Amino acid sequence: MKNKVAVIALSLCALFATALMPAQANEIPVINDGGPLAPIELKGPGGRIHGADISRWQHPNGKLINFVKMRAAGLNFVMIKGSDTRDDADALARKWLRIDREAAHAAGIYTGFYHYAILPNVPTKTLVIKDAEAQAQKVLWRIASIGGLTEKDLPIALDIENKCVKYRPSKTCAKHASQSTVTTWSETFLRIIKEKTGRVPIIYSYSNFLESSMKRSTELAQYPLWLAHYKVNPAIETNHPGMKNSGCYVHSWTAADCKAQWTMWQYTSCGIAPKYGVPGNRLDLNVFRGTPEAFAALRKGTWTPEPADLMPIGEPSVMTIKSVTFSNTNRPLVVDVDVMRPSLAPVVTGSVKFVQDPANPMNVSLKQSALRATSGSWTLSVAGIPAGIWSGQIVYYDNSDTHATSSQPITVTIEQALTTPTPKPTKKPTKKPVTDGCRGQIKN
Repeated sequence: MKNKVAVIALSLCALFATALMPAQANEIPVINDGGPLAPIELKGPGGRIHGADISRWQHPNGKLINFVKMRAAGLNFVMIKGSDTRDDADALARKWLRIDREAAHAAGIYTGFYHYAILPNVPTKTLVIKDAEAQAQKVLWRIASIGGLTEKDLPIALDIENKCVKYRPSKTCAKHASQSTVTTWSETFLRIIKEKTGRVPIIYSYSNFLESSMKRSTELAQYPLWLAHYKVNPAIETNHPGMKNSGCYVHSWTAADCKAQWTMWQYTSCGIAPKYGVPGNRLDLNVFRGTPEAFAALRKGTWTPEPADLMPIGEPSVMTIKSVTFSNTNRPLVVDVDVMRPSLAPVVTGSVKFVQDPANPMNVSLKQSALRATSGSWTLSVAGIPAGIWSGQIVYYDNSDTHATSSQPITVTIEQALTTPTPKPTKKPTKKPVTDGCRGQIKN
């Protein structure tokens, strides 16, 4: 018996070790940087360095951005969405990242990358830190996949503007993260990015969020602030972002005179997209606060990833079913699931689903939803299961192929409900008044 246990243990170790070794097909990418560093032009409002930020929304119907036209229109930098906590949005960011970065560099435009963060719904500081570590890992893998950072790249930015951690079926927020959670998570994420890349990362948000959702932190104050503030014209020298009509926003970047200590200012979401070679109608526009020398200082230092920094391919995963709740046909099956990496850290990407046993099909359509509580932890809800005893698998899958599929068998007994739920009357959709999202905004 001891020999068999030893063989199994050695086999598992070998499996994990093999998965952690870089595959030949996963060698460090080589980036064609498009030539020497481009000159900086002060063509933005107020004689500042002008830039934009883009995501998959700037690629309607798969259209490409004309970065040559963007550069000719006076934009010197573009912040590209590189990653997202949500798997569906992250897949679209991954699709366009390399294309946009290479085309921007070739046109003489400097690039930066931002991560859109969704905070975890967890009860302890330890678990908050664990989620921040997992999301930082996703970002590092993503940037490593495009060859790291060069002097044509600005630092990585954290987009932190949403503190909802639990939604109602109506899509309204049922629970918000505490100030301590938002602050601890942000400090952890930014610290990891700084230590790994050697660059001081940027934080993106807006003043009301910084004041109401985060604690004042000297650690956070060291990071450059990319501030969103619309309907204030940056071409007027006396205008500043992050100021109330009366009183003072109080957060980590508030100066003694109430002015925010900002580095980049997103001054409109209503830039005239075609003017800058961007498909569609609207474009976020930004200005950089400072001289070309200050802009160059942000880009100092390169980060060249080593093979160990690259995203694994098919890394083994281990699933644990924490709880199963089921009762009758009126209620969904609810399964709480954790999925871990060989290091016992949570998986970074992927989701879970219920797969019926093909030998005993239900012959009905099931309605499934997997709500992410934190990295590697989901609550799976499966509605529409008929009465009976059914078997199947809870399956973890990862469309990015970072982590391998894993599963656990499950058998459920569903009783026939004594009453059939009364269908709710269908509400006639009410027409929402048409609002102009660009009213009062700068339309450059």
